[in-house]
Parts: sequence; structure tokens; C-alpha cells
Amino acid sequence: MAAALSSTQRVVLLVAILASFVTSLDSSVTNVALPAIARDLGGGLATQQWTVDAYLVTLSALMLLAGSLADTYGRVRIMRWGLIGFGVASVAVGAATGPEMMVAARALQGAAGAFLLPSSLALITSRIQGEAQGKAIGIWTAASTAAMIAGPLLGGLFTDYLSWRWVFLINVVPIGITLWMLRSVGPDTTPAAAAQPVVPDPTAAVGAGVSLPDDAASPASGAGAAPARGRAAVDWLGGALVALSLGLGTFGIIEAERWGWGSPVIAGSLAAAVVLLGLFLWRQTRVSAPVLPLALFKVRTFWVGNVATLLIYAALALQGFVIGVYLQDPRGPGLSATAAGLVSLPMTILMIVLSSRMGALAGKHGPRLFMGVGPLLLGAGCLLLLAVGAPFNYWTQVLPGVIVMGLGLSIMVAPLTAAILGSIGPERAGIASAVNNAVSRVAGLVAVALVSTIVGGTLDLGGFHTALTVCAVLFAAGGVVSLLGISNAEVKAGAAAEPGEAASA
Repeated sequence: MAAALSSTQRVVLLVAILASFVTSLDSSVTNVALPAIARDLGGGLATQQWTVDAYLVTLSALMLLAGSLADTYGRVRIMRWGLIGFGVASVAVGAATGPEMMVAARALQGAAGAFLLPSSLALITSRIQGEAQGKAIGIWTAASTAAMIAGPLLGGLFTDYLSWRWVFLINVVPIGITLWMLRSVGPDTTPAAAAQPVVPDPTAAVGAGVSLPDDAASPASGAGAAPARGRAAVDWLGGALVALSLGLGTFGIIEAERWGWGSPVIAGSLAAAVVLLGLFLWRQTRVSAPVLPLALFKVRTFWVGNVATLLIYAALALQGFVIGVYLQDPRGPGLSATAAGLVSLPMTILMIVLSSRMGALAGKHGPRLFMGVGPLLLGAGCLLLLAVGAPFNYWTQVLPGVIVMGLGLSIMVAPLTAAILGSIGPERAGIASAVNNAVSRVAGLVAVALVSTIVGGTLDLGGFHTALTVCAVLFAAGGVVSLLGISNAEVKAGAAAEPGEAASA
């Protein structure tokens, strides 16, 4: 029986849940509000893309850096900064008078969200230990899933019966409650130098029997040096490089439809993005505490799992965007925002019912088969959605595909996480999780940026079918990559390692 949480631990858990719930809810409510936002602010499909991607650019770029900041300045302080920033940005989004203000406010919101996500989980792991920690993390995960369920429905209800602006303005209520509760959570007492789960030494071994090559510890790389005592190192320049690279790349992809791919503005933006990304990767081999420890990618299952993540989550982001927008198109199905938000509810219910069972089976038999079959079912579900047409019928054209996709997602999600974290081992699970989370966000960012190019500038029925076909291909590719590259033996070896073994292997 899991240990009961003390009253203090329950407060810590509730604060962590509220902090992460805000960001999870905001990510899931936005898609169904996009058509109303575009009608109100103008800008068409580009405004809808930027509303999503401005948030994802800063969230993706700063997520790993935020972990270093939490180690340096304390998790409670960073969470407080994130909550205040998210609240201010939410008000600015809700008050947006044009696309430019919307994009700027959403970028600020994403930056603040990057401070909240790692800090909330780190608060649990630093304040709750033993069996109670596992229970707390399980409750925290369930709350994030609840936000994913509630998001589209709440977004639709607010959009239909109040205004899309309330989708964002409502954030100030849970943020205010969390800030008030945060006062009863004492400051971090663990010295920053001793609390380095987010940015550990990249030369450490990564799981029993899965050691990094000798060259990873070469002093010439600069990655073997220990951070200065007393405070964790923060790679500000690395964070800035990756943020600028993602921002310029996103601008080039989204605006190419308007400027033309051959335009000097677009070509220059994309070229600069590539150069900055190269500089970022080079820098990660020279600094003592890299934002992205490249040595992790020398573990086969880790890099294969992240390639699969890139493909699969790009497809998930693309299908979520086009379904939320197209089903509300008055020239097509013309659903209300509330009805569009309910479309994916069966998928989420299947995830809640089946995910833990699939995770247990994957733990027993290994994750490779599950990571292969799940994405293939997701691809099949996308192909079933090609039945959408005129006259529209949810029960025959949408529900079968959504159910198949729900089964595929349930089969895949827990084994994917287990494979990536298991291949690295418990000593480095924190940074492995952070890297995988960032990869999934970048995948969604790029997919949404490419929407206009994929659908030919207009998200009509033909564009909707084209996008779903692309999703099916991406899902299938993710499944094949997993079947060919994931090693059950490597995952088993890493997961069996004790922290001390991983550190001394």
C-alpha cells in the first residue's frame, strides 16, 4: 500500500498540480478557439498558426534552460516567476487587439510556461520522498491528463457562450490560488550545487552496461568540467541560440506562403536558423553544463526513441490542429467550438482506461512492439478520417477513426516514455525526460508551422485530406523506426540499474 501523504506534502502536491494544470490546459484549449480568434483579429490561417507556434517556440527553447534556472535560483522562486509571467501574458492574450499583440503575448506565455513545467515536477521530487513520491507523481500525471480532457471542451464552451478571450483570461483564477498557496511552501533548502537532476554531468554513465564512449569524457570537449560550487551553471547563450534558431525557422516556414520560398527574407531567415542551430550544437560540446547533453544521443534506444517522438508528435500536432480548425469551417462540417472540442473525447477516455495497462505489459514484454504497433494504428485512424466529406456524419466518418487512434495512442504513450527513460537509467532520468519533452514540443512547432504549405494555403476539404495523409505517413514512419531501432535489452539493462551503479559504471 502506498504511503499516505502528510498535510505539508499534500500542499506541495496541490501547488505542483495547479502550476502544471495551467500550462497543460492552455495547450489543449487553444485549437478549438482558433477559428474565432482569426475571425476577430484577422490574418486568416497565418494568425492561427502563429497563435499556436509563438507559444511553442519559447516553451520549447526555454524548457531545458528553465531546469538550470530552477537549480540555481530555487524551484519555488522560479515557479513564482513563471506563475506571475503566465498570468500577465494570459491577460495580454485575452486583451489582444490584433495578430501582432496576440503573437507577442503568446510568446511571453510560452516562456513563462517553460518555467512552470519542470519546476512543478521538481518540486514534488525534492519535497516528497519514498513511496509517497510515486503516489504523488501518479496524481500529478492524472491531473495533467484531466487538463487534456477538459481543455477542448472548456475551450469550446467559453468560445461559444462567452468569448474566446475567456479561454485565456480564466487562467488568472488558478494562478492567483497557486500564488497564494505557494506562500505556505517554504523556500528550497537544498543547496543548488547538490541538486542537479535537470542538468547532470554529461560524462556520467547512462545505465547498467550502457556506458558512454570514452571520448565523451574528453576534457577537450569541455563537457567533463564540473560546474562552479555553490550554484548550478546556466547556459544563457545556449538558450538564446536555440530560441533564436527556432523563432527564425518558424517565421521562415509560416511566412513562406505569403513571401514565397525564394524570397530573400524567407531564405535568409531559414539560413540564419540553420547557422544558429549549428552554433548551439557546437556550444553544447564546450560548456560545463549544457542545455542539451549531446552525449545522451550515443545511446541507441534514446536517440531512436527521440526520432520516433519527433515523427509521432509532429503528426499528433498536425492532426489536432487541422481537426480543430476544419470541423468548424462553415463551408464544411460547420460544427460549434463545443462540438469540435468533444470530437477527440473518446481518444482521451481510451488513454485513461488503457494507458497504465499498456505500460505494465510493455514493462513485462519490452516496449519495442508497442512502440511499433501504436503509431501504425494511429496512421490507420488518420486514413479512416479520410471518409470525412459532404454530407458530414460524425458517427460514421469521424468516430471510427478517433477510436482507432485512441487505441494506438494508448498502446504507444507509456511504452515510449519507458523506453527513453529506461535506456538511460534512473541516475539520468530527469534530463532524459526533459530532452524528450523538448523534442515533442519542437515536433509540434514545426508541424503547425508547415500547415499552410501542406494544405496549399487553404484548409478546405482537400487540404484536410492532404494533412491527414501526411499524418498517416509520419505515424507509420514513427512505427517503423521504433520496430527497427528500439532495443528491449537496452531498456531492461538501463531500468534495472541502481543510481549508484549508473554513476559508477
